[in-house]
Amino acid sequence: MSASASTTEPLLAVKDIRKTFGGLVAVDDFTLELAPGEVVGLIGPNGAGKTTVFNLLTGVYKPDAGSISVRGVDTGWLSPDRITGLGIARTFQNIRLFRDMSVVENVKVGFTPVKRQSILGAVFRSPAFRHEEKEIDREATELLELMGLQDLASARSASLAYGQQRRLEIARALASRPKVLLLDEPAAGANESESADLQQLIRDIRERFDLTILVIEHDMPFVMSLAKRLLVLDHGVTIAQGLPETVREDPKVIEAYLGQEAHQ
Repeated sequence: MSASASTTEPLLAVKDIRKTFGGLVAVDDFTLELAPGEVVGLIGPNGAGKTTVFNLLTGVYKPDAGSISVRGVDTGWLSPDRITGLGIARTFQNIRLFRDMSVVENVKVGFTPVKRQSILGAVFRSPAFRHEEKEIDREATELLELMGLQDLASARSASLAYGQQRRLEIARALASRPKVLLLDEPAAGANESESADLQQLIRDIRERFDLTILVIEHDMPFVMSLAKRLLVLDHGVTIAQGLPETVREDPKVIEAYLGQEAHQ
């Protein structure tokens, strides 16, 4: 099926993927379907395999078994940039910005997978190339405004506060015009007020850009308020999934991760 598959088809379909590193099974028979517009949380204790799942979905790792398709296209052995071009973008648990580049330059890098003009067009600065560059300038400015970073466009990204760097990384991910956005612990290091603002921002960008979102998060109030469905990993195995209020009461989840905090 082509990338123009019907909207009734899942945007992301993962079936029975498995990944091992030596003798360690990092992810075992993981299955997930994301429908258009969903916000789904992926939770679990440290070392459960959550970030490994993100690396598999984006082509950083290749599964040892199982299949992954994006918008009806089997990603198989596609390179990460090809997968990004299909509509998958991500942020990272440990922020990965080009620290010596400006804020706006970081955002512009995000457009690389969706640029249409050739290297030859760039060398000769063809009219089509100049038009695309103007469009990228405009979209980059809009993304910075959305993130509240427009006044810092020319600042070095390394000079930004931690929360601002998180927002810049989201802006850069949005620059690739994704349909599925993977957020790896976006609320890490945020206080209660910052977490509330971030929740609203994620809701806003989901609506504005017609996004489907998969989020890894250790902040339980954050993810349970944001996500409509949760999957719980423990040692690479999905031990529970469903509505947040159902998952939080699951004895296996309480034992593996949430503990008594789930009932407070």
